[in-house]
Amino acid sequence: MSTLQQLGARAKEASVTLRSAPTGQKNEALGQIAAALQEHTDDILAANARDVARAREKGMSEALVDRLSLTQRRVDDMARGVEQIIALPDPVGEILEGYTRPNGLEILKKRVPMGVVGIIFEARPNVTVDAAALCLKSGNVCLLRGGSEAICSNLELARVMARAVERAGLPADCVLLLEDTSRETAAAMMRLNGVLDVLIPRGGAGLIRAVVQNATVPVIETGTGNCHVYVDSDADLDMAVRIIVNAKAQRPSVCNAAETLLVHRDVAGRFLPMAGQALREAGVTLYGCPETCRILPGTAAASEEDWATEYLDYKLAVRVVENLEEAISHIRRYSTGHSEAIVTENYGHSQLFTSQVDSAAVYVNASTRFTDGGEFGFGAEIGISTQKLHARGPMGLREMTTYQYIIKGSGQTR
Repeated sequence: MSTLQQLGARAKEASVTLRSAPTGQKNEALGQIAAALQEHTDDILAANARDVARAREKGMSEALVDRLSLTQRRVDDMARGVEQIIALPDPVGEILEGYTRPNGLEILKKRVPMGVVGIIFEARPNVTVDAAALCLKSGNVCLLRGGSEAICSNLELARVMARAVERAGLPADCVLLLEDTSRETAAAMMRLNGVLDVLIPRGGAGLIRAVVQNATVPVIETGTGNCHVYVDSDADLDMAVRIIVNAKAQRPSVCNAAETLLVHRDVAGRFLPMAGQALREAGVTLYGCPETCRILPGTAAASEEDWATEYLDYKLAVRVVENLEEAISHIRRYSTGHSEAIVTENYGHSQLFTSQVDSAAVYVNASTRFTDGGEFGFGAEIGISTQKLHARGPMGLREMTTYQYIIKGSGQTR
């Protein structure tokens, strides 16, 4: 058997044990992981430093290097994220509904683990920990395939977590990482029928598209984030400046960062100079429509491609629109269905926006940066789903389960 097939067989075997593990034992394993992350921080940072050095040698952009990089604080945050998951209710075993049929059959609908969850992701080693912790608490074995850019970090994190899980009396194989980061292995993982119960891609548009188009196992599509902020004619402009600067510049390399700013024509003359100055002070380069370029001299002209681009960088496309309806039309055309925001004091406008914008998360007077499992109270997240089947938006513990029917009878036949 190939390495992938061997790992798959180990994952299936471990899933039998993990499926029925009590909440206390799963929480003990998570506690061991949180402690081990902090105990082995130096080893984790040393491994990550090798990845970062290699990335810079290859000319990776600083925005992508930021996604790859770990610091003491980020490792601490990962450990705290695991601890937050411990405090969350265990979804496994929850009775969703129950009823008795006229023939006396008692039917229960119960939440259960999916089984073996495959996750293909790119240069974000924190995903390794988030994914493992969420899968463990929800009773799922995880089979992880990270990008080559983060291989040293991921190997160290997986090693630390597997040993921690074993100390809690669960199989070390509850957390498995593919060491082979080749495209061939990724393609084989997409066709690992009979092993993977679901496959979740986390990364850029190219990765997600490849998985959706080529996988023969069930896939939950986590989306790219071409996110929009619309500043309405009735907006509090000072608030709008704070929101767009946060949405774009607080951490531009993540999927919930804003990529396009839409501004109502009636306030563009007042708002754009305010926002332009604040954004430029934050290091953001603007790409504007003709009206934006007129109001903000020195702004680069936006192309059609800019409206559809997820920059993941200190870049922002800016367009002046005639009205709310044109803003909604623009979002419908270019959005990836992730997160959109309106800044307005007009209740009717906010209601129209939230009812007609069909994205996973729609905000009124708040930054798109809140589309996050932790911010939604889910603990760490497995990703942001932009599809509509099974899971949508931040995917926490409940989204990592399915359900089964338990039917109790007293000899009934049909």
